[in-house]
Amino acid sequence: MIHTYREYFNRNFTRDKYVSFLQMLGKDYPPVSIRFAETPIFIPEDLKNQLIEAGEEIIKLIKQPDFKTLTENSIPKEWTVPNENDHPHFLAFDFGISKDEKGRLVPRLIEMQGFPSLFGFQLHLADTYKEVFELNNLADFSPFFNGIDQQEYIALLKKVILGPYAPEEVALMDIDAPNQKTAIDFFVTAKHLGVRILSLTDIFKENGQLFYKEQGKKIRLRRIYNRLIFDEVSTQQDLFKISFDPREPVDVEWITHPNWFYRISKYTMPFLKNEFVPETRFLNTIASIPADLENYVLKPLFSFAGMGVIIDVTQTDIEEIADPENWILQRKVNYEPVVKSPDGYVKAEIRLLYIWPDGEEPQLCINLARLSRGKMIGVRYNADFDWVGGTVGLMAQ
Repeated sequence: MIHTYREYFNRNFTRDKYVSFLQMLGKDYPPVSIRFAETPIFIPEDLKNQLIEAGEEIIKLIKQPDFKTLTENSIPKEWTVPNENDHPHFLAFDFGISKDEKGRLVPRLIEMQGFPSLFGFQLHLADTYKEVFELNNLADFSPFFNGIDQQEYIALLKKVILGPYAPEEVALMDIDAPNQKTAIDFFVTAKHLGVRILSLTDIFKENGQLFYKEQGKKIRLRRIYNRLIFDEVSTQQDLFKISFDPREPVDVEWITHPNWFYRISKYTMPFLKNEFVPETRFLNTIASIPADLENYVLKPLFSFAGMGVIIDVTQTDIEEIADPENWILQRKVNYEPVVKSPDGYVKAEIRLLYIWPDGEEPQLCINLARLSRGKMIGVRYNADFDWVGGTVGLMAQ
């Protein structure tokens, strides 16, 4: 998006460099099945400042004293987990990059999560782009906000994820952790923090406490850096019988507690009213269907990664929904193709990633970005294109 940097990058880009980039990205890590873009995004100062402001507006809502009351119905009763804490430890806000009527690049909120994202991997991704494509010859680029550096960032991750515990007492947990599409993030995180990477079935419960075995030794878990999404395990609940059921009381600390996945989500968007948020309403509160449905998108509340989203909405689509209280109707964001590739422009989305230590304020730290040519922005919807996929925004310091 910064013309001089983009021209330099494109002029010096070669397919061989991209192959080297992918090799370096995956070196010493398990194979990655998702696509990474050929380029980072160069975020201009004005857009960066708007992103910061947009995030602050969302955080104002989350910090309201009545926020839990507002989101009381967001958590499906069958997936409520006890011992919820006061706030999530991680936040992720997704913004599509659009243009206003004056031609200014502007961020528009697409989705939000009170759940960890690729906090470890994005650091590795940015470093790899900078090294392979020799970007530090051009400027002092960073994926970080607010002047923090890599050392401070890793220290903050340790503070929030490890807390007072030894690394072996903390596990990054998912349903089948080593085989997830983004497992590389798990391994990068473990490299920096020393935490264990455990699948759900690696963990067992005794007398209300959680344990795992390592080299025949039983080790007690004090904290879970939770990456388990209940949607993924909903049809495999027999796994709880040989592991543990998160919905039952257990003596462990959650980072982040599972309930926040629902509280801060698409469910939260209808409560946000500012210039950065497209009009969003719960489907069951709409008295009359908009005549210009082509300008809206229909989204299920309880899904992730774009699953179930209806882009080209019709009256029939709405009439056939049996549970309108579990859907939102959102005005479409018109993504502006803003990143120049060798054969045209591609669309961009930027995710702001926050870390929220106990007793402190949420801190905007790093970002994740995606490039797209298709109707949907996620990497799974752009696998057959080039100059699309997962990437990171870099800012000149």
